[in-house]
Amino acid sequence: MNPTGTLILEDGSTFSGSVFGFPASVAGEVVFTTGMTGYSEALTDPSYAGQILTFAYPLIGNYGIPGPSVDEYGVYNHFESRKIHVKAVILSEWCTHHNHWNARTSFESWLQQGRIPGISGIDTRALTVKLREKGVMLGKVVISEDIDFVDPNKENLVKAVSRENPVELGTGETRIVVVDCGVKNSIVRNLLNRNAQVVIVPWNYDFTDKDYDGVLLSNGPGDPATCQETIAIVQKVIEQEIPLFGICLGHQLLALAAGARSFKLPYGHRGQNQPVATAEKRGFITAQNHGFAVDTSTLSPEWGQLFYNVNDYTNEGIYHKHLPFFSVQFHPEGCCGPRDTDYLFDTFVKMADAHAR
Repeated sequence: MNPTGTLILEDGSTFSGSVFGFPASVAGEVVFTTGMTGYSEALTDPSYAGQILTFAYPLIGNYGIPGPSVDEYGVYNHFESRKIHVKAVILSEWCTHHNHWNARTSFESWLQQGRIPGISGIDTRALTVKLREKGVMLGKVVISEDIDFVDPNKENLVKAVSRENPVELGTGETRIVVVDCGVKNSIVRNLLNRNAQVVIVPWNYDFTDKDYDGVLLSNGPGDPATCQETIAIVQKVIEQEIPLFGICLGHQLLALAAGARSFKLPYGHRGQNQPVATAEKRGFITAQNHGFAVDTSTLSPEWGQLFYNVNDYTNEGIYHKHLPFFSVQFHPEGCCGPRDTDYLFDTFVKMADAHAR
């Protein structure tokens, strides 16, 4: 019989269940996702760094975990990064007997290998309702010993998940710099599949004296205001009028570089079923994972709103009215889908191609 573990929220609420995975006490910010599939991609998404992830969907792990295969460029096929980034996993039930042709290990074994604790048997509906009503809260998973609460938003999480040195992939004629704030492998793959040469650089690497045709600002964890070095570099790119595309945190960084402000959402948007729309009322279903948003009232007149969230009307994208800059809060590359908006990569690569010519 598995030992008992307890999730303790900063408001004093407790949720107890059975421990699985790696038995260790951890602390972080408790968030929830509504995704029904894609747990291997979600847990390896660097945007979840510092967070205790609650799955609203009741059964996780039924198709196991695939092996660490890579594509022709050496990019993982089924994982968004090289390791699990969440602090812990909270579930209603985990599947003890997975079944899938591509599975190489079980969900629990994978967590054990990554030294990530989990608690199952939790009333995740009640927990999700609490987080929706009160907003995300600090929490701690207590198993072997009690520990203090930790606020990951006070840390520079981007620095922790970004790579340390530049790397080049692909041989295309269009050269695109990807600023790694916690970039997902799916983003890199979408660029490579469009015949771009991709240069991935650290979050604070000043590349503006190099030769390049476009810049993609990646997703990543935490508060965009902690990335002042990145914002300063983006401002240089704006001055050079090089095509810019921001995704998730990259969207917020572009907005801050343009002089706007961001704010923390009550409970964020996480999952694969977030509806967004354009001003022309064209709708899309998108994958999202973020806790901050852009305040459009602080944008200068040169910028416009590209998308908005249909649920709460927060901003989901901006564009410059005269120059080749745009960004989206959601993930057009999202795995496991939807792929309603992956045409945005075509738009960006065409901008970069035009600059290359």
